[in-house]
Amino acid sequence: MFSVPSEVSGRTIIAPMSAVTPWTLITEPEALRQLADELNTEGLVAVDTESNSLHAFQEQVCLVQFTANGDDILVDPLAVPDISPLGPLFENPGIEKIFHAAEYDLMVLARDYDFRFANLFDTMVAARILGRDKVGLGNLLEAEFGVKLAKKHQRANWGRRPLTADMLDYARLDTHYLIELRTKLKQDLMERERWAIAEEDFRRLVDTVLEPPEFDASDVWRVKGASKLQPEVLAVLQKLVDYRGEQAKRADVPLFKILGDKTLVAIAEARPSNNEELGALEGMSEGQVRRHGRGLLAAVQAGRNAGPPQRPKRSPYDEEFVERVDALREWRKNAAKAMEVESDVVLPRDLMESIARHNPRNPRELEADLGVLPWRLEHYGDEILDVLRKAGQ
Repeated sequence: MFSVPSEVSGRTIIAPMSAVTPWTLITEPEALRQLADELNTEGLVAVDTESNSLHAFQEQVCLVQFTANGDDILVDPLAVPDISPLGPLFENPGIEKIFHAAEYDLMVLARDYDFRFANLFDTMVAARILGRDKVGLGNLLEAEFGVKLAKKHQRANWGRRPLTADMLDYARLDTHYLIELRTKLKQDLMERERWAIAEEDFRRLVDTVLEPPEFDASDVWRVKGASKLQPEVLAVLQKLVDYRGEQAKRADVPLFKILGDKTLVAIAEARPSNNEELGALEGMSEGQVRRHGRGLLAAVQAGRNAGPPQRPKRSPYDEEFVERVDALREWRKNAAKAMEVESDVVLPRDLMESIARHNPRNPRELEADLGVLPWRLEHYGDEILDVLRKAGQ
């Protein structure tokens, strides 16, 4: 598999630093199309992504890694911006795509490329259903195969080019062992009669790909502690948040690389009037005062003359709903203890709250919320209804 015709450019094969096997880097459209055709003949394909969330104002997918039939292939979407030829692979129900902690990867692939998904296996989800104590990929590989993954590039800037061979070798190891790990975990799930639980969780991953949280650099309520501030402080903080967002967008860096939340709150509370007062505040260095002093002081002055931002509306307190949630949470904890798993493996939090909100009275009504998890509905449905009845007494 993955033979390389000499006339096909953009497919670089490099011997690894880790001495596992060579890996391939795709940087040209024709090589990508060939890869997509080859992957669509496979039954199992391991997948991972790397993004630049720690290094850019608006993150993006910067690398997509695959392993299939023993080969590791990395696609550079900054070199090949149109990776739509991979779309049929992700949608193909006949090919199992194996991820570790798939939720984020699915979200960014759907956001950046509008991909849709079918037939997934998530090794982290599988490990949680099995009650494993440590479910990080490094922990699982060490426990199952004695493999230790390096961590030196965990916070690397994957948006910077060129990527070093060492970085690419590090990235491919995130998929290199996934198929073998999937085989081991699936066997354990079947032996412990938990495969049905895993299947419905994998289906739910596909059916509920999360929308990325709407990014608003001017949202003052994202600042930790903002809700506790007085109106006059909030008014200044809003102007400071606006300033930080403008500077971060201009420099194409995350907000925290301009100023941290704690520093913004300190400035809003102190409301300094000159650089000396500004520089005396926690978190402000001489360099920050030099770069941002004028803008921050202008923001403080603008905030002094502005009204506070409107506080977000809260849902009215529903005592009966809270009682039902508490009752379900206690039941869930006990059921999880019996299975030796975390509580949300028994019943995900969002479904628990939905059930408490709708307060079903019979199996048909409960199915409206829990029908997406048929194993749980069959095994826990009567218990859940009994918990709700007792909570209403």
